[in-house]
Amino acid sequence: MPDPNLSSFIWSVADLLRGDYKQSDYGKVILPFTVLRRLDCVLEPTKDAVLKEKEKREAAGLNPEPFLLKKSGQLFYNTSPLDLKKLMGDQDHIGENLRAYLQAFSPAVRDIFEGFDFHTQIDRLDKAGLLYLITEKFANIDLHPEAVSNAQMGAVFEELIRKFAELSNETAGEHFTPREVIRLMVNLLFIEDDAALTRPGVVRSLYDPTAGTGGMLSVGGEHLAEINPDARLVMYGQELNAESYAICKADMLIKGQDIANIIFGNTLSADGLLGKFFDYMLSNPPFGVEWKKIQKEIMKEAEQLGFNGRFGPGLPRVSDGSLLFLLHLISKMRPAKDGGSRFGIVLNGSPLFTGGAGSGESEIRRYVLENDLVEAIIGLPTDMFYNTGISTYIWIVSNRKPKARKGKVQLIDASSFWQKMRKSLGSKRKELSPEHIEDITRLFGDFAEVTRAGKADGSKTPISRLFKNEDFGYRTITVERPERDAKGKIVIGTKGKAKGKPVPDSSLRDTENVPLSEDVQTYFEREVLPHAEDAWIDEAKTKVGYEIPFNRHFYVFKPPRELSAIDADLKGCTDRILTMIEGLSQ
Repeated sequence: MPDPNLSSFIWSVADLLRGDYKQSDYGKVILPFTVLRRLDCVLEPTKDAVLKEKEKREAAGLNPEPFLLKKSGQLFYNTSPLDLKKLMGDQDHIGENLRAYLQAFSPAVRDIFEGFDFHTQIDRLDKAGLLYLITEKFANIDLHPEAVSNAQMGAVFEELIRKFAELSNETAGEHFTPREVIRLMVNLLFIEDDAALTRPGVVRSLYDPTAGTGGMLSVGGEHLAEINPDARLVMYGQELNAESYAICKADMLIKGQDIANIIFGNTLSADGLLGKFFDYMLSNPPFGVEWKKIQKEIMKEAEQLGFNGRFGPGLPRVSDGSLLFLLHLISKMRPAKDGGSRFGIVLNGSPLFTGGAGSGESEIRRYVLENDLVEAIIGLPTDMFYNTGISTYIWIVSNRKPKARKGKVQLIDASSFWQKMRKSLGSKRKELSPEHIEDITRLFGDFAEVTRAGKADGSKTPISRLFKNEDFGYRTITVERPERDAKGKIVIGTKGKAKGKPVPDSSLRDTENVPLSEDVQTYFEREVLPHAEDAWIDEAKTKVGYEIPFNRHFYVFKPPRELSAIDADLKGCTDRILTMIEGLSQ
């Protein structure tokens, strides 16, 4: 758990900033300074040895970097004779000395401070006459690993990230997924692998292509540590927003992860971990964001690489790129023969059903269902995220389904599993309690059809349903009818392929969706011919489509009340109105 004294100390720094900084900007100072002081303390014991080593290797004309990493005993180092305590000795030159100290970190750490745009904050604090005071505050707090473990430090840092995300409410949702949603996803991800994960010394990889501030990676790490303290989770991520990237990288560094695995940039247009595969993956990509800016790169990859790239199955419309992330994650799955993968992704409703047969969206759904990759889709309550109130769905996707799940998809309607938050944050008004998380995890783990009594009237409603993959597929057939001349005679074609055949009348053309589980001819004879005996199917135009009409599968028909009861209500209502009118006319 976070050390309350540490959190409150860091909060006391905010008192110094008040007035010169907006509340929503406190994080821009406090987060990088917290990281700086932690690194300062971690490197202190090996500082002299690193400086001596640098001198020795440079004198021998060698690149000192690999030797310095070894001497520091960490995944980073600093070659400046300064540290935060020494900086206190020269109040007049605090700004330039602090910059020189930052510049002496190894490149991966310098990159973090650049992502924070820390130099701008140093200038700003200097102008406000606060730089020395703030630096002094941090120099006097003990963040040595003996005093504050990696786990405690990670917890404090996360607490701060969360606090600042809440303060800058308007953008919180972009880079921040509610903790309880991540916990649920992590539970669902690991539940079937408990046996494999409890072996001593087990190493697994976890990847987030939209890493934000690193929340999914952190919760994944915590969860695995609970199941098996000896297990090691190696974390990988990529993030587009510079500040979120810096926070994520700093968080990983504080927790002892190798930050070379956290990449900056747009995952879709420039995959920073090309050719890498992972055991587990988690992602909460932006909902309904268009991908026009990177359209050229995506189209190029789709055309040139096809199924050897990420986008072989198809491309969604430009107005919503979320299915591109689904395809990206599929391309990162460890091949099934090497142990396979499982991932969780949060999507809005449109990837379930947008696009008819033959569209990019339908082709992507077709690909994941025909390849038996979807384990489950869980519908969450509305108002769960900071920046949107819409319905959201967690997809659990795997190329190593357990035997019982093969060929099947589980749909879980968890839209009624929520409690009201004490205080809303942006659009987020509801949250999942630990009991809700446990309940959903159990429903997923049991893999069975479940109905429960509804709250309002006690009627039974389905909560978990099982389907065959092909239940979501259909064929769109084109039904043609003949053109007729003024006398009502069928017009016959005279040229080419159409010669001798009835000419179709395009104004009478219609389409029908026939479930994959049904024979087209049988359907046609039953549903079409009785109404149009001259109709035929244009086989060349038949297309296969897939959609997942989630809500329809949980809809329960409520019969209307008896007519006599409605009549009695109406009579009561009109009687009351008459009485009121009488009262007015007296």
